[in-house]
Formats: sequence, structure tokens, C-alpha cells
Amino acid sequence: MTVIEGSTVLVTGGLRGLGRAFVGELLARGAGKVYATARTPSPGAGQDLRVEVLALDVTDDASVAAAAALAGDVDIVFNNAGVLYPAPLLTGDLDGIRATFETNVLGPLRIARAFAPVLAARGGGALVDIHSLLSWGSGSGAYGASKAALWSLTNSLRLELAAQRTQVLGVHLGFADTEMVAAVPVEKIPPAEVARAVLDALARGDSEVLVDDATRALKAALSGPVEGLAVRIGR
Repeated sequence: MTVIEGSTVLVTGGLRGLGRAFVGELLARGAGKVYATARTPSPGAGQDLRVEVLALDVTDDASVAAAAALAGDVDIVFNNAGVLYPAPLLTGDLDGIRATFETNVLGPLRIARAFAPVLAARGGGALVDIHSLLSWGSGSGAYGASKAALWSLTNSLRLELAAQRTQVLGVHLGFADTEMVAAVPVEKIPPAEVARAVLDALARGDSEVLVDDATRALKAALSGPVEGLAVRIGR
């Protein structure tokens, strides 16, 4: 189990959407300090004195290394930053598909590699990766494919980080009510509800949390035919 109270936490993409909800819930549960990152933070973005805003581009090796050097006191890392590109794999812009994998797959891997030594030095801590019910679904183009890759990556990192006693928590959910999916006509979960579920799972020492009924149903469907896994969010 991971202790939230008094901990120092890094949340990538922490100034908007789901990341902002994570920051708020961490502070409510007594986190001592939260690094909230964005590619280009706006002036005055951190309101609480316990929040330190960092510029971070998860697709840039030098930016990630600089963040790890600055945030050497981190106990928990949230890999939350991501992009949504659901266009078809066969006809979608290849540059967009490549950018999706750079952000949603290689970005979290860069963060994990850079902060693993930091977490080890702090006694192990925790790494939280934000997946999706689309980790197991089909029909959502590059976004779903990238989340499937991240799920596999997380499961392997869990094994590799076990020796240094780092808890690795994979988070699966449908659609949180954020700016990123504002135009998607589906039922959405309040970000604060997601944040509470994730921090509860982290405190329990869980390896995976399925936030909503739709996600639990889709994972259960993995034992059936692949045709039953279609979830389309793009055109």
C-alpha cells in the first residue's frame, strides 16, 4: 500500500482535466507537495502553495530528464498526460498516429525510466499509469491501440519494478468528463469520482483499478470472441 499523506507526487498533465482532479484529491488527502506538469504552463497555474508547476514535454528526452533532476523528492508518479487521436488506422494521418504513440506509450515509458531511480531512493513509492477501457476495445484507431500498448508496458514495468518495491497501478476507465472528450457523445464520469477511486486503490496497494461498470464489462468480455470488443469513438 502507498501512503498519500505527507507524500510528494508528480502528476503529468496535471493542470487540466483528469490530471487537475488528481492534484485536487491528492491535496485533499494530505499530500505534502504536488508537481503538476504541462507542456506550456500558464502563469499562476498553481493556486495551492503545495503545488509546484513544472514545464514538461513527455515526448522530449531532455525535458523528462530535467524534470527528474528537479523533482528528486518524488514518492508517487502519475503518468496521466495523453492525447486523443481516434481516426482510422488505415486512412488517418500517419503523423498523428505517430504522435499518439510518442505521447501515450513512449511518454509514460520515458517518465518511468527517468523516475524509477528516484522512487527507488525514496523506498519504492508508486507509479500510476492511466489506461482506458479501450485498452481492451477495438475500433478507436490510434488512441485505442496506444492504450493497449500502454497496458502491456505497465504490466511488464510492474514486474521490473517489483525488486525495488515500487507499486505499479494500472487505471482503466471509460470517459471522464474533461475537455479532451467534450465532443464525444457518450456517458461520462466526473473526474473527481475517478480521482477518488484511483487514490483508494493506491492506498489499498492494488495493481489495477477498473473505475466503472463499462470497463469491468469490457474486461470480462476478453474471454469471449474478439468481435465483442468493438468500442467506436471516432468517425
